Amino acid sequence: MKTNTLLIRARHALTTPTEVPEKGPRLQTNLDTDLLKLIAIVSMLIDHVGGAFFPEIGPFRWIGRLAFPLFCYCMTVGLLYTRDVKRYLGRLAMFAVVSQPFYVLAFHPHDWMADRNWMNWNIFFTLFLSLLAMAGFKERKWWLFLGAFFVVSWWNFDYSGTGIELMLIFFLCRNHPKVGALLYGLMYLPSLWGGYPEDPLCLSLGGLWIDWPIFALLAAPLIFIPTHSSLKIPKWFFYAFYPAHLAVIAALRFML
Repeated sequence: MKTNTLLIRARHALTTPTEVPEKGPRLQTNLDTDLLKLIAIVSMLIDHVGGAFFPEIGPFRWIGRLAFPLFCYCMTVGLLYTRDVKRYLGRLAMFAVVSQPFYVLAFHPHDWMADRNWMNWNIFFTLFLSLLAMAGFKERKWWLFLGAFFVVSWWNFDYSGTGIELMLIFFLCRNHPKVGALLYGLMYLPSLWGGYPEDPLCLSLGGLWIDWPIFALLAAPLIFIPTHSSLKIPKWFFYAFYPAHLAVIAALRFML
């Protein structure tokens, strides 16, 4: 009975109008975004250290699965509250371009030219296209939504169209956190049987190989349950941290 109620609410959530009220609460999920961003960048740092130096040690990459959903959620909050989405997109684009050389050098320092790894775009490009798509969705500019979705899904962008899918859940279920949590969980459900023995990052549980993206579910309580840390961090810190930590990783790899 409870499952049926959630499914009915899910159908209702998917018909939620795209209009957002100018006053009053705009979503009923977690607004403690500075705390979420801090958790996200710590998770990302652990993930990137693991990817660069300990690629076959699972816990580094498992912890890192929290970062992307948290970034996508915080961008959804930003979309709902920002006064100027174009400036928001401009910041993402600027740091995407600035970060790209450091990203290439951090993860492909020796063979990037030979196998065209320079065309692996850093996560800021994915976030930019995801926000662009959602801005189009919010304003009912369907050509913009579909165009951004096509680009991020077709070319070599980290996480492909997953960012847009996550943001759609967060946006449409902004006033239905239980439904949002259900849909979020369903997104990662295939990971329960999607792993394979050859991947050292997968988990074996009772003969079942679980794919490591399943750890993104750990971000769900942070997103759908409000916290009240009152943490305040300058927004430029979060932008600057990305290229800065990549530069440090790149320098360490060259020294080693």
